[in-house]
Amino acid sequence: MDIHKADIRTEQDVELMVDSFYAKVNQDPLLSYVFNDFAEVEWQNHLPKMYQFWSTLIFGVQSYKGNPFAAHVPLPVDKTHFERWLSLFEENMDELFAGEVAEHTKLRAKSIAYVFSSKLAQIKNHDLKIN
Repeated sequence: MDIHKADIRTEQDVELMVDSFYAKVNQDPLLSYVFNDFAEVEWQNHLPKMYQFWSTLIFGVQSYKGNPFAAHVPLPVDKTHFERWLSLFEENMDELFAGEVAEHTKLRAKSIAYVFSSKLAQIKNHDLKIN
C-alpha cells in the first residue's frame, strides 16, 4: 500500500475518482467516440449519476436509481471497449488512492466490466442468429 495516498473515504473522494476517470475517457480515442459522438453524453447530467452509482457501490448509501446495463445495450461496444474502460479505471484508481476500499472498488469495476461485456456479447450473438 502506498503510504502517501489515502483510501476512498468520502463523497468528495468519489467525485474526484469519477471526474478524473471520465477526463481520461474523454481523452481516449476508443472510448471518447462512444461517449461523445455516438451516445452524445451530457456530462453535466451524467457525472452526478456516476457519483451516485459509485457511492452506492462503495458506501452502500443507495442514492443511485437506474438500470446501468440497459443504458449500455444500444452502444457500439464489445470486449475491447470494456477492457480499455477497466484499464483506465484501474490506472485512475492507482494514481489517486491506496487501501482496502480502493482495491474493493477496482474489483467491483472488474466485475461490472466482465458482466456487461459478457451479457452484451450474448445479446449481440443472439441477434445475429435471428437475423
